[in-house]
Formats: sequence, C-alpha cells, structure tokens
Amino acid sequence: MIRRIFLCRATGTDPHENLALEQYLLEHVEPESCILYLWQNRHTVVLGRNQNAWQECRCAQLEADGGFLARRLSGGGAVFHDLGNLNFTFLVPTQDYDLERQLSVVAQACLGLGLSVERSGRNDVLCQGRKFSGNAFYSHQGKSYHHGTLLVDVDLEAMGRYLSPSPAKLQAKGVASVRSRVVNLKQLCPQLTVEEMGRQMELAFGQVYGLPVEIMDPRQLDAQAIQALTEHNRSWSWLYGRKLPFTLQCAQKFDWGELTVQLKADEGVIQEAAVYSDAMDWTLAPQLETALTGCPLEQQALEHRLEEFPKELRELLQNAL
Repeated sequence: MIRRIFLCRATGTDPHENLALEQYLLEHVEPESCILYLWQNRHTVVLGRNQNAWQECRCAQLEADGGFLARRLSGGGAVFHDLGNLNFTFLVPTQDYDLERQLSVVAQACLGLGLSVERSGRNDVLCQGRKFSGNAFYSHQGKSYHHGTLLVDVDLEAMGRYLSPSPAKLQAKGVASVRSRVVNLKQLCPQLTVEEMGRQMELAFGQVYGLPVEIMDPRQLDAQAIQALTEHNRSWSWLYGRKLPFTLQCAQKFDWGELTVQLKADEGVIQEAAVYSDAMDWTLAPQLETALTGCPLEQQALEHRLEEFPKELRELLQNAL
C-alpha cells in the first residue's frame, strides 16, 4: 500500500544522465512509496532495450545534427525526445505497481487542461483519436517502473527525420508516416506549455493518490552512483552493441512486436545469436539469445531448446533452416 508519494524533477536535459537518475530512483525507491519522476531530453532518439540502433534510427543524421542516441532499460520501440516533450516515470515496489492508477494521473492531468483521453492497447494514450503518449515498463529485483512521453510541442518534422520504422510496422498501422499517428497537446490546447503540463501532473499525482506530494531534490542523491550509471549509458556497447557477422537471419512481425534473429553458426552449431525486438517484454530477446547459443542447427534440437517460447516464434526459426 502506497503511504508516501514523492516528486523528483531532473535538473538537466542530457538523456544519459536522466536515464541514469531514473535507474537510480528505481533501485532506491522505498517500501510503500511511489516516486513520480519528470524529465526532459534535448534532441534525442531513445531506443527500446532490445532494438537494433542502425535499423531503428538514422544515427549518422542524428549525430550530424548534434543529437543524442540513448537506450532505456524497458522494451518497446524507438521514440524521439526534444524540449517540447515531457517524460514521466512512476517508480514503485513491484507489489504496489498499479498501471491503471498510474495512467489515471495522466488522464487527470489532461482533464485539468480540459482534454479527455483514452487508452489504446497496452501502451498508448490518445486524445481525439491520435497518440500523444507512449508507455513502456520494466521490473527488476522487486522494483518496477512505468514511464512514458507526453507530447506537448515536439518537432514532428524531426521525429519523422530520425526515426525509421520498418515497412511492416507502417503497413500494420495503415499509415504512411510516423507523424500522421501523433498529436501535440498544444494543438488541442494552444496556451499549453511544458511547465504547465508538469504542474498538472504534480496536481493530479496528489489527487489520484490522495496524499501530499513530497519534493525530492536530485542534487541530494548519490552523485557518484548516478555518474557511474551515466557513463554506462554513454558507452558504445550499451548504445550499439555488437554487429554480428551472421550466417543466417530471419525476421517477422507478430501481434506482440517485431523480431529479428541473427545467427552465427560453425560446423552446424550456433556459436552466437543476436536478437532484436520492439516487444514490450524486454526479457524475450536475451532469453532467446541464451536458448539459441550452442544449439545444433537442426529441427529437433531447435524444438527442444525453444519449447518454452511461443509457437509462432519456433516456426519462424525452424522455417529459416
């Protein structure tokens, strides 16, 4: 049961620092507490945990324009952040995680602006039928978070310039561009600013939880620990990973997300596996990599190794042989 609620606002706009602070807050959230973390990134593409950077983002263009590439702990797809976007994260002990209650804060904040919203699927929030908030989720060692975007006045041209969703993803959504699916709340509420959106989130947080909002100053937290997480977030290995010289590749879009599997095999045995996915379940890709590594490249062996995975996934890999 949540007995205390805290608001923490990031003081900077560096995505690697902000994601480091988010992870630190997750690791240190107290029992029976909920932290609402509000943060902004400047000129950034944030990848889902298991996505291929080169496939999802026009990395060279982003770098040439002085932008940042970042990767989060949660699953899901790539998103564009600039200073017209407000990010939020609810961090709680897993036993107190309540997605409906957390999303009620977003809905209540929008209601305070005269806007009514609706859920679409598991991770999108819409206003007048268009998406202004995408959400993702992560749990680890008894702690969980739910985070998302709030598009207030984002540069939608830049969003389309840097993100490169696959043709399969666009075809499934029945649209020709990223921009046609989203809306800035400022279009619907012309006087809205990011600062006002943050104020409405704070008010709604207290209203929904029925508790006084306590302010948490990030400058009083463990700067050394946060800096170590920041350096990890900036590292090549975290942002880009390895480019596997694969001997076999297969890819498909499923109801739960896209999946690309690259296998490096030698003498009929899989030596390495690289799995990329925008599935909301961030554990799927690393679990599949582990299951495939060392497996003989033959139908019966794959069936045995993958018996705990969805049937359609097993069929994809078996048909690729």
